[in-house]
Amino acid sequence: MAALKYAGLEDTDSEEELPPGWEERTTKDGWVYYANHLEEKTQWEHPKSGKRKRVAGDLPYGWEQETDENGQVYFVDHINKRTTYLDPRLAFTVEDNPVKPTTRQKYDGNSTAMEILQGRDLSGKVAVITGANSGIGFETAKSLALHGACVILACRSLARGNDAVQRILREWHKAKVEAMTLDLASLQSVQHFAEAFKSKNLPLHILVCNAAVFGVPWSLTEDGLESTFQVNHLGHFYLVQLLEDVLRQSSPARVVVVSSESHRFTEIKDSSGKLDFSLLSPSKKEYWAMLAYNRSKLCNILFSNELNRRLSPHGVTSNSVHPGNMIYSSIHRNWWVYTLLFTLARPFTKSM
Repeated sequence: MAALKYAGLEDTDSEEELPPGWEERTTKDGWVYYANHLEEKTQWEHPKSGKRKRVAGDLPYGWEQETDENGQVYFVDHINKRTTYLDPRLAFTVEDNPVKPTTRQKYDGNSTAMEILQGRDLSGKVAVITGANSGIGFETAKSLALHGACVILACRSLARGNDAVQRILREWHKAKVEAMTLDLASLQSVQHFAEAFKSKNLPLHILVCNAAVFGVPWSLTEDGLESTFQVNHLGHFYLVQLLEDVLRQSSPARVVVVSSESHRFTEIKDSSGKLDFSLLSPSKKEYWAMLAYNRSKLCNILFSNELNRRLSPHGVTSNSVHPGNMIYSSIHRNWWVYTLLFTLARPFTKSM
């Protein structure tokens, strides 16, 4: 009882009544959280009952949900011409009874991005996602934007990037999304993108290095490098270097590098065990598309590990991720054989 008295929880008779100094609020996607104004902290569980709740149903007629300059959700009553931070649906909450996982792992191969982000309010967070106009990049951008983050879609084609922006806005017209041009096959384009982003004077909390090419014929970029190596690895490497100062200033921040399990099926060392640079950007005679892809993915992981070692003491973490085997996206479009293989595997793999 002494502990309850110290916390201010013994002053109320009902376990649903909030103690002095506490306030009930909601996130954009309807989850209830509790603000303790005395200690200036928030939590998902009710301070007395320990229960989690979410609001049920739509807003009453004439009401609209808005977000203020600090990222706080508030509500506008257009009929009575008033505003309030109190969700009018709080009188109709339902208890959340999450099913505890039977294994140690909370998520599995069937989990979706929206499920993982459920109940999270990313208002005030800024994310940059490369290759965000399609596939995994688009789903990532959409999921973050629908949970309140300001998302920059960094795309080679600005037209396709703007089309992706419109698709997200059709799902939620208040989503903060913008397309910017980024061609990883041009180091000059990478530099221009970084300069344009910095000119916005935004923080950067999440950088997802997602864009990639797969199974493309041998070609050199304008920088004289093999295209798979530059697009999948070197362009992202350069981008992170240019934005490192913004990431540090925005800490806690994170870099996520989309790699692949295919990194296991290659090597970038010569017979003496030393790094062989000729393997990274091979000549046309030595080029094999699948092997070039595997090597670029191995470079992704080595880079992410070293980046985490260097920046994690400064509040910036870096992780590489395998998104799943042969997910059916547009990455296989460069050769009909790859398209056939991905099509055959589609019923047995994770969908977008």
